[in-house]
This record gives sequence, C-alpha cells and structure tokens, in this order.
Amino acid sequence: MSDTDSASAPILSIDGARATIRLNRPDHLNRLQPDDLATLLAQFDRIESDASVRVLVLTGTGRAFSAGFDLGKVAERAASEVEGESSGSAFEVVANRLEDLRVPTICRLNGGVYGGSTDLALACDFRIGVDTAEMFMPAARLGLHYYPSGIKRYVTRLGIDNAKRLFLTAQRIDAAEMLRIGYLTAMVTMDRLDREVEALAATLAGNAPTAVAGMKRAINEFARQALDEGAADSRARASMRGDEIKEGIAAYKEKRAPRF
Repeated sequence: MSDTDSASAPILSIDGARATIRLNRPDHLNRLQPDDLATLLAQFDRIESDASVRVLVLTGTGRAFSAGFDLGKVAERAASEVEGESSGSAFEVVANRLEDLRVPTICRLNGGVYGGSTDLALACDFRIGVDTAEMFMPAARLGLHYYPSGIKRYVTRLGIDNAKRLFLTAQRIDAAEMLRIGYLTAMVTMDRLDREVEALAATLAGNAPTAVAGMKRAINEFARQALDEGAADSRARASMRGDEIKEGIAAYKEKRAPRF
C-alpha cells in the first residue's frame, strides 16, 4: 500500500478477483468529506456490477484508517436552518451499502479508527488490524445521537454490553481490547498485515461466489432479525442444482482446488 499519493477522494483499484478501496487524505487521518461519501457509493456500484470481483479490501493511507466524517461539516449541518439530509444519514447510507455488498469485505486497519469510521469498519465482514491500532467513538462527548443502524450494528456484532461501553463512555480502547471484544477478527504486527489480508482475501475469492453471496445475505439478515426465509430457502434449493456444487464435488473427488 503506497503512502505517497497526494490527498484525494477514495481510490479504487481492481486486480483480478480483488478490489481495493483506499481512503486517501493522510494529512487529516483520512477524514471523510461529503464528496467522498458519493465516491464510495459509486465505487460500491462498480464493484457490484463486475462479476469478476470476488472480494473487497477497504483500507487507509498513512498512520490511521480513518478519523470518520469531517466534524466541521457536521457542525455546518447542525447550524443550518434548512432541514435536509443530515451528515449522519449520508454516512449511514454508505455504511449500510458496504454491509450489504454482494462480495465479502475485509477492512485492513492500518492504524487508528475513530468516530463514524468505526462503523464503516464494522460494516465489513472481517477486520484485520495492526497491534498499534486504537478505536474511539466520541458521540457522547459531542452531544451526538448516533444513527440507529450504526448502533444496531454495534449491538448485533459486539453485544449490548460492549455497545453501551463504547457509545456511552466514549472510552478509547487499544488493539488488544478491540480483539478481545470481537471488533478485530485478527491482530497482527505491521510487517504481517498485508500477508494476513492477502491470505484471507485469497481464501474468500477462491470460494463459490453465488453460495458466498447468498450465505452472507442470510447471516446479515439473521443478525438483524429480518431473515427472508423464502428467499434463503430458494437460494439453498437452487444451489443443490447449480454449477457451483457440481464443480465443488468434482474438485473434492479429484483432490484439487475448485475452479469457480
């Protein structure tokens, strides 16, 4: 991951089955601007439309993953007399869209993660972080009631006690504690970060894409207590007659890696 690019909107690159989005405002800890949110949504659409993409890695440039949404923009919205889409709701759309992407997602936490970006990382399916990382959700200190779907994601993924602790105390925690409470999938040293991310990305990209997408959807719906049982049952039944299971069984019998 290059740390030398000048500041810009998030950068999307696609290499074979892997897409990478890199937040790229390192001088400001990759703090997100309103235009960055629109860019991310467009990049998510491009990934969804490219059937060759099997996995997405989301990361940041420099010493932090992201400091969240620009607080100056939040203050501008708060002071405005015109009622419109709030900064929170715009960020919420991005986080929810990321969680619902067809492909499995990995957050490569190259450093600290703060504010709204803690939810952006949590919306990914996996989070691999360096052992020097930390996280901080300052909503209570700012007088901000966080958007509901973000709170729900904290509760469903980290549990009610951890959600209360992080939101209501605004306590900063280190990487070891992030791992203990389940925020991190894995914690590694910086020199191992890319190796760990690449290994997980290769595993995810090598599995059956239709089965992965369907099971990811079902898992997320279970977590929200909103399972579409009919759709999940239909996908399960279709998989028993699909090309993926034929290839998977053939590969197992032939003792080789499947080619999906």
